[in-house]
Amino acid sequence: MEQLEELLREKPIILPRYLFKYYLRLGITAEELIILIFVIDMGDKIVYNPEAISNAIGVDKYKVMELLNSLNEKKIISITIEKTKAGKSEEYISLDLLYKKIMGIIIDKKDDDKTLDKSDIFSIFENEFGRPISSMECQIIKGWIDDNFSHELIMEALKEAIYNGVTSLRYIEKILYDWRKKGYKNKKDIMEAKNKYRESKKEVKDVFYYDWLNDD
Repeated sequence: MEQLEELLREKPIILPRYLFKYYLRLGITAEELIILIFVIDMGDKIVYNPEAISNAIGVDKYKVMELLNSLNEKKIISITIEKTKAGKSEEYISLDLLYKKIMGIIIDKKDDDKTLDKSDIFSIFENEFGRPISSMECQIIKGWIDDNFSHELIMEALKEAIYNGVTSLRYIEKILYDWRKKGYKNKKDIMEAKNKYRESKKEVKDVFYYDWLNDD
């Protein structure tokens, strides 16, 4: 794990690749991604200088400040104050939080691979929806995982939604919380509930068509 984190720090071309692949999981926007990649390219000791970034990439200085502040609030970067040799205070941008988050995603993905037949849960949603999922949608899905919904249950809710012709995360979320309310924890619980429902419908149908006139 330490070796991989060191590789991310030492090889500036590797980290952007992970960012392009996982930036939705990090909850950052495309604009924030551009700023972040530029900051990474600045090296290890990154002075907080929105004006220099603005001049380099052609984005308004105040927009750059807004994006950096957003990344700071999302704990993707941190802005620290250090004393220079001259005794002055200087602001720096630290990427330590970013390295840790990327490492966390890589480790989580390995766990996801074991439970999802080596498929990424976000990629499955994109394949089923037939389009890329947005940053907001990514955060909603991540919220389900953080709320202890198993990947198996999420996949079953997705299948249920697709079966009903719905590609809405809010619809899937209603299914998940309805299942939790009923105590369903896995695919087995759902299948048993469906079988019971089918049996109950069958019994109702049998009673409805009962031949009362020819009953002995």
